[in-house]
Amino acid sequence: MPKHVQLRTLTEEEQQAVRRLAASRTASQRSVQRAKVIVALLDDPTLKASEAGQRAGYNSRQVGPKWVRRFNAEGLNGLAERPRAGRKPIHSEEVKSKLVDLALQKPRSLGYPFALWTLERLQTAFEERNHIHLSDSTIWTWMEAEGFAWKRQQSWFHEAEKHDPEFVEKRGP
Repeated sequence: MPKHVQLRTLTEEEQQAVRRLAASRTASQRSVQRAKVIVALLDDPTLKASEAGQRAGYNSRQVGPKWVRRFNAEGLNGLAERPRAGRKPIHSEEVKSKLVDLALQKPRSLGYPFALWTLERLQTAFEERNHIHLSDSTIWTWMEAEGFAWKRQQSWFHEAEKHDPEFVEKRGP
């Protein structure tokens, strides 16, 4: 019969920190769910760790005890993400910050003949300045993570011929 995992005695500061994490809307969903396991045990000390895990939304009965053990050993840091296996990032955070810095500047202030960045313009300018080629998807992902959004250029005349019968002649070759 497996031994039941008991939550260690927490200080008042630890209890407040765990409850704050469990109620957070900005922390990662995984950390919040792990903190909910601990909060369930704080609220009901008679509860088993496996039951606390299920109340927090885990399907497996083994997950609750895992997070209680890690919390007992490492405290709040035990609920955080650990590095995972996989490919290491190709570009450093320094490269990312240089790209973001470039994107925040107005192209005309840097001597370019245009007023707005496009994906291609930003990619070319970054490569010229830093001698590092970044793929479209890398730039797109980094800019999106920083809260940038690419805008589509829109014309005021969607069906120009309806608005101006001489549009084609005026437009030229």
